[in-house]
Amino acid sequence: MKKKTELLDAAAMNRALTRMAHEILEKNKGGEDLVLVGVKTRGVPLAKRLQEKIMQIESIEVPVGELDITLYRDDLEKTTQSADPELKSTNITVELTGKKVVLIDDVLFTGRTVRAALDAVMDIGRPSLIQLGVLIDRGHRELPIRADYVGKNIPTSEKEIIVVQLYETDNAEMVSIYEK
Repeated sequence: MKKKTELLDAAAMNRALTRMAHEILEKNKGGEDLVLVGVKTRGVPLAKRLQEKIMQIESIEVPVGELDITLYRDDLEKTTQSADPELKSTNITVELTGKKVVLIDDVLFTGRTVRAALDAVMDIGRPSLIQLGVLIDRGHRELPIRADYVGKNIPTSEKEIIVVQLYETDNAEMVSIYEK
């Protein structure tokens, strides 16, 4: 894989998340009954960053949950090299029933991860509303899914790969595009 270009640096990512936090608050008329649920792995630190930004804007602490969608995937054989997928824990300590849930992930591509996340959330509770926030929307949907909040739209070809690196998981902070 060869790196083509850096699309977002740390400052651009921060600006995109700040804008997304404002949009989330505006669309939901504040943070009342709001829960941010990060899809593992990189959706979790992004959800925590949005939680911090909402705290700075509205002085309210919106709960954050961590969601593992591994067993809900319909393309598990394509996404893992092993017959035994690595399970990560789901950690959602707040009741989701009746809440406004905002699923947070790093990249929206085919929509299959989001479909799996919707199934996982519905097994946990019955939210009044589920929205989707992603740092990057790269297109190429296979399912009729779109994000409510997008940090940046980056049209890509099928031969390109978007890589999101976060300090919390990768000790780096950038979004890059690579060619397969």
